[in-house]
This record gives sequence, structure tokens and C-alpha cells, in this order.
Amino acid sequence: QVQLVESGGGLVQPGGSLRLSCARSGSIFTINSMAWYRQAPVKERELVAAITSGGSTTFADSVKGRFTITRDNAKNTVFLQMNSLKPEDTAVYYCNMVARPSTTIGGLYNYWGQGTQVTVSS
Repeated sequence: QVQLVESGGGLVQPGGSLRLSCARSGSIFTINSMAWYRQAPVKERELVAAITSGGSTTFADSVKGRFTITRDNAKNTVFLQMNSLKPEDTAVYYCNMVARPSTTIGGLYNYWGQGTQVTVSS
């Protein structure tokens, strides 16, 4: 069974930094992309950053220049480095993986972690 487990959230002051980690357990045939989404209270879930299997990255305009997404394939882990944090970055951050589970299952599936809270406040 595939699981994504996030860690690294917490309370940080404005201007501070946090590093989120998302560790995958369970086997996957191929990964199409890994991403971080976030959802603030009374708001829809939004894409924060994504990285494809080829290494291409995408960022929301609101985090460009402040956030970086990287991966460690050997450790099945993706990271979100968040710098210069602002109160509006406060949200639950979710790890997402789009992948093909096995050779016997066609198509791509979405996998989600349980989320980790990030609170930016003085």
C-alpha cells in the first residue's frame, strides 16, 4: 500500500523558514510528478509547487522566488523549502503524487498525504 507522509510543519514567525518533507512508502511503477498543495481555512486547495519526473518545476506566482521543491529519489522523498514566509502562507500543506501503481494497472492515480499544518504568525 502506497503512503505519503508529510513532516516539518509548525509555527514560524514572518520572514522565517521551514522545510517540509514528504516520504513515500510502498512500491510504485512510475511517478509522473510530485507536488505540494495547500489549503487555508475557507479557501480551496491550491497548487504550491510541483516537480515532474524529468525535473521540471512549477510554482504558484505567490511563492515564486521564496519556495523551492526538490526530491531525493534514493530516499523516495520530496522537499519543500519555504523561505521568507508570510502570514498568508498559513495553511495545511499536502503532498501529492501522480503515478502509475503497477505494470498491470494502466492510467495515472492521485495519491495524497494527510497534511501538515504551517502557521506563520508573530
